[in-house]
Amino acid sequence: MLHLRLITPADRTDDVVRLIERTVGTTHLVVLRGAARNPAGDVVMCDVAREAGDALLSALQELGVDRTGSIAVENIDLSLSKRAEKAEEEAPGEAADAVLWEHLVDETHEESTLSVTYLAFITLATMIAACGVLLDNAILIVGAMAVGPEFGPLAGVSTALVQRAPRLALRSLVALLVGFALAMAVTVGFSLFMDAVGLFSKDKLEGTRPNTSFVYAPNAFSFVVAVLAGAAGTLSLTSAKSGALVGVAISVTTVPAAANAAVALAYGDTRQTWGSTEQLLLNLLGIVLAGTLTLLAQKWFWAGQRERARRRTPRAPELG
Repeated sequence: MLHLRLITPADRTDDVVRLIERTVGTTHLVVLRGAARNPAGDVVMCDVAREAGDALLSALQELGVDRTGSIAVENIDLSLSKRAEKAEEEAPGEAADAVLWEHLVDETHEESTLSVTYLAFITLATMIAACGVLLDNAILIVGAMAVGPEFGPLAGVSTALVQRAPRLALRSLVALLVGFALAMAVTVGFSLFMDAVGLFSKDKLEGTRPNTSFVYAPNAFSFVVAVLAGAAGTLSLTSAKSGALVGVAISVTTVPAAANAAVALAYGDTRQTWGSTEQLLLNLLGIVLAGTLTLLAQKWFWAGQRERARRRTPRAPELG
């Protein structure tokens, strides 16, 4: 279940209340007249089944509540209520399959922001992976994969393509390009420093590396795994099952490939540099492609559910 807290202008409250009352899957409606101060207006609260949430949010936006007041949405971890159970039974579809598009856009927008924290994480992850490839240590490689934050911008690109949001696409692409460029540049310098103190060497890079040689040897399986991981990661975002993202992170060879390319560049090994770069681009392409197709499939699947919900909900009147 989702909990909605709305601030509505006094002259729009009755329209909002009627909309909620006629939306299948809603319950626990509360109206507090004149309770809001900034912005001034009424406070309306209700609970709605997750599978009916997207349709209700869209209808509220048609009423202009997001422009003249506010819409706040929270997940309800526990609700002991027969009315809530009935609302979930009446709502079309399953809660785990529901997609809240506004929440997805907002989340990917936040995750794809080019911030100091994002740059720090991707740079540190790449440096950890550099140690992993030189030591041929799979544990370090897995750790670097888990630390890397690159799935956020990748999901942002997919979401932007499906929702036709050019600003989100640009923000995500900038985060990806600048993030990897900075991380690889710093890792080149890190590799030269580690070589100077005797901890890295070209022999280690070009020696037998049974555990990490895959990072510069892309093949068909690289793309297949990236596609599967991209689909799984997208589903974890849309279904609010964020725990699956850890598995996604350690399934794709993005950060390790970037790290190996940086180390190889530092030593002038063009074969490994190009091989790692191809591996990186192949994984990025596979994740974006899978994420986009997954979102399109979910959008198509929920189109029927939403249409049925609209038949039961009166069209929101236009603002005068």
